[in-house]
Amino acid sequence: MNNNEYDEETGLPKDKSYLECGLPQWLEESIEQMEAAWQKKDNGEEYFHWDCDFCTLQSDINVAEVEQIISSEQAWYLREKYLRLKRYDDDIF
Repeated sequence: MNNNEYDEETGLPKDKSYLECGLPQWLEESIEQMEAAWQKKDNGEEYFHWDCDFCTLQSDINVAEVEQIISSEQAWYLREKYLRLKRYDDDIF
């Protein structure tokens, strides 16, 4: 990797996909279901279970984080990538 692939401030890779390594199977399954739901929604298809898929993934991420199966950093990465949520810094509010 060259220096452009690392965050100058943290020294961590800019590509955060490493945060998806070692996820439990049940969480991976929820992610796959949410990806399929987003694909339908983004293509304009009627899909009446999107909200259920969203809530299931959010719940699974929360459980994995609270049970310390994944880190808070991993949890937020997953929320931002698969739930399309935005994390705001605490000092903004």
